[in-house]
Amino acid sequence: MSDNPYSVLGVSKDASAAEIKKAYRRIAKNCHPDLKPGDAKAEAKFKAAAAAYDLLKDPETRAKFDRGEIDASGQERPQQHYYREYAETAGNPYRAGGAAEDDDMSDIFAQFFGNRGNGGFNGGRAREFHAPGHNVNYSLQISFLDAVFGATQKLTLPNGDRIEVKIPAGITDGQTIRLRGKGAPGYGEGPPGDALVTIRVAEHPVFKREGDDIRITLPITIDEAVLGGKVPAPTIDGRVNVTVPEGTSSGKTLRLRGKGVRKRGSDKRGDQLIELSVVMPDKIDDELKQFMQNWRKSHSYDPRKGMPA
Repeated sequence: MSDNPYSVLGVSKDASAAEIKKAYRRIAKNCHPDLKPGDAKAEAKFKAAAAAYDLLKDPETRAKFDRGEIDASGQERPQQHYYREYAETAGNPYRAGGAAEDDDMSDIFAQFFGNRGNGGFNGGRAREFHAPGHNVNYSLQISFLDAVFGATQKLTLPNGDRIEVKIPAGITDGQTIRLRGKGAPGYGEGPPGDALVTIRVAEHPVFKREGDDIRITLPITIDEAVLGGKVPAPTIDGRVNVTVPEGTSSGKTLRLRGKGVRKRGSDKRGDQLIELSVVMPDKIDDELKQFMQNWRKSHSYDPRKGMPA
């Protein structure tokens, strides 16, 4: 190992005990052989960090190293006798070969993986470590109507497996569905992680969602605006006829009760809002021009009355 355990852990010589422990935990998390099987470089780094931490975690052995009485492996330097006396006591941390104590490793993996006690490092070597697999994030795009009514979609995993994702009615863009046990495999005998599926709702060319309400813009003709009457309008349940009041202007909004999105945890639904928009014909013919010219002569009104000059 390195002649300097401080360098191995990446800390300064005056680092506190908490800083030394934190540095060791960081290396153990990233380089433990159970987490990176087959990675010789990571394993070597982990072993070096474990030996360095074993030396520095005990105030007495750390002080002896700082005074030059023992080397980085914990061995007595030439003509030094202080460490021999310590090594003969039951408290010597190096008698088992220089690996970090099981309690320290158990504590580390309990923090990282929530696995304290049974099946972990207590009473066993690192190879007996068990922990849940990590969660895996996915993104799934669905249609507007599938988000409104709910649906079941297929999701293809990186290994080629396909799983079903049940989309609840009323889900919104950006919500996440958790699939228990569909994430990465666990470590040792640990359970698999979860799949976290973020839902992306595609835009609809007609319907726009506003909470539990749905809004559309409905074009109407000049004569429908002037005379009023029944006009067809799309809803998520199909086409219905709505009544346009006589003398309607663009921007007037009609409300269809119970034609929106089902409220979560309820049988009630939001409403559909229909904003009317008066659309001129593609071509203004002579007959319409003549009519409007005659009408303007005998009828005068100012829709901009009251606006600032």
